Amino acid sequence: MNTLLEIKGLKKYFPIRSGVFGKTQNYVKAVDDVSFDVMEGETLGIVGESGCGKSTTGRSIIRLIEPSEGTILFQGEDLSSLKGDVLRKKRRDMQIIFQDPYASLNPRMTIGSILEEPLIIHGHVSRAERKKRVLEILEIVGLTPHHYNRYPHEFSGGQRQRIGIARALITRPRLIVADEPVSALDVSIQSQILNLMKELQEQFKLTYIFISHDLSVVRHISDRVGVMYLGRLVELADKDELYNNPLHPYTQALLSAVPQPNPRARQVRIILSGDVPSPANPPTGCAFHTRCSASMDICKTARPQMKTTQAGHAVACHLYT
Repeated sequence: MNTLLEIKGLKKYFPIRSGVFGKTQNYVKAVDDVSFDVMEGETLGIVGESGCGKSTTGRSIIRLIEPSEGTILFQGEDLSSLKGDVLRKKRRDMQIIFQDPYASLNPRMTIGSILEEPLIIHGHVSRAERKKRVLEILEIVGLTPHHYNRYPHEFSGGQRQRIGIARALITRPRLIVADEPVSALDVSIQSQILNLMKELQEQFKLTYIFISHDLSVVRHISDRVGVMYLGRLVELADKDELYNNPLHPYTQALLSAVPQPNPRARQVRIILSGDVPSPANPPTGCAFHTRCSASMDICKTARPQMKTTQAGHAVACHLYT
């Protein structure tokens, strides 16, 4: 497979301001030196606790949030240097599905208008052609033409997320960042949306970055999985390799918390000590060393680098250096 997206040294720091003049006193290091590649046609899952920088990473990739540093190569072109109309045209190939399907839809616009808006922004398409494409995409995501003139409040959560998916698909992108697309939905509806996304991926040759805190959901839909902790990527591997053979102590703790219906398959629960450190004042060395039972002296001073061990399994931990 060819590489569609390359992320190198991505950082996003949010300033902490105080005082009468709003002087910057410190920074919240939401994303701190993250690097990975995404292949054409694959689904890369990104998991971690709330506040670990998953969503900020996804939004920085498509420039909804301006990254502080780093290189974003999409089809070999550096997105971090694009501006204005050039960036807007490139966004036609990169779309996002938001977590809350209701908050992301304008309540004053009909579904037809919501879905036509990207076509108006990104292309010179006639009104008749816009309506034709909207009606086509509604049927593709499991809705009907009768929904064209309805408003978002008239739909259930699952239907609204289908509308969000339709809006992301309407420009026929190559990459979709799915930011917790099923976390706000009932479990029965989650499976429908996940199966729809897999069908659409095959039909339209899509590439997904799937962000979630639900490890079971990520395993179901992903090809590879990356684990983030406090703004840093700590492990990246094929999903079966990662779930069957987690290397990083943080990943091991996360997987031990996944509910197992089979009592014989249940693992010993790993309880982490302490709280997640503040991203405004992260620990020196390995960010996880304050909660890690395998912490060594080197973990407190030297930041571990991602190292590929076997079968494309990469981990940032001094236990494997």
